[in-house]
Amino acid sequence: MVSQSKNPAPSVVRRVLIEEQDAGQRIDNYLIRICKGAPKSLIYRILRSGEVRVNRGRIDQTYRLQVGDEVRIPPLRLAEPKAVAAIPAREFPILFEDEGLLVIDKPAGVAVHGGSGVSFGVIEQLRRQRPQARFLELAHRLDRETSGILLIGKKRATLSRLHDALREGAVDKRYLALIKGRWPNPVQHIRLALTKYLTEEGERRVAVDKDGGKAAHSIVRLIRRWERFSLVEVQIKTGRTHQIRVHLTHLGFPLTGDDKYGDFALNKALQKEGLKRMFLHAASLALAHPGSGEPLTLNAPLPPELSAFVARLDETESCDYGG
Repeated sequence: MVSQSKNPAPSVVRRVLIEEQDAGQRIDNYLIRICKGAPKSLIYRILRSGEVRVNRGRIDQTYRLQVGDEVRIPPLRLAEPKAVAAIPAREFPILFEDEGLLVIDKPAGVAVHGGSGVSFGVIEQLRRQRPQARFLELAHRLDRETSGILLIGKKRATLSRLHDALREGAVDKRYLALIKGRWPNPVQHIRLALTKYLTEEGERRVAVDKDGGKAAHSIVRLIRRWERFSLVEVQIKTGRTHQIRVHLTHLGFPLTGDDKYGDFALNKALQKEGLKRMFLHAASLALAHPGSGEPLTLNAPLPPELSAFVARLDETESCDYGG
């Protein structure tokens, strides 16, 4: 008899039949995901001891699951889980959806997942809002204060293809950013290596490091330019943490509203002018559909609070580039 209960009694052997959404995943990662509360050391111990079986045979931790596999999971006695804050269900604007892919327009101020002091994020809220969904996983990330296009896999095979496309640079991702200053060139390539570090307070930061950093490539296109600011489109050829923010700040053009790398005095003044968040928006994305291979182009319009600030600039400052 095959059981797929999510919360069986710890003294019961589970036998789980693998379906399409879990096919292709390594057995160790699969067990870590479904055995909630089990430490990784325990997962690897039961794998080494042979207590986990696939189709009645022993396997090692690198085995990749296939459709139809029967996985035997031994009894696991775990500590009682700590009480956690209730996760509210939430709907997000949907830009595209089919059986394997979900694309939403993420609002600013929402983390994509829980952790680092955040109880829950977009993915946890989506799972709560769609309790019938067997599989929902982030294909990539956006900073908490960045709005725009976010890809989510509804099947493991789809997620794997999305990861491959992102890793191979086969996804064209473009952002809109409002920066301090007058950007000089219609098109400019920025190739500056980046490295991560921790501040004395333990916060994660990124800096340009031409000698020891990882390669990072951004292409900046000037869209509009006013007396104090410029609106630019940034195409990222690599997906380094905080890449756009650090590249532009390093060149002397910090993002407006950026509370990590920006001009803090300017940000405070801009709040009084109506800009109360970082002006960075994942506006467009193009890729081959992970299922059909057909071209897929996605667009997310500027949120109202950002488009309203652009309109205010048009009223208060002269524009000498763009329409």
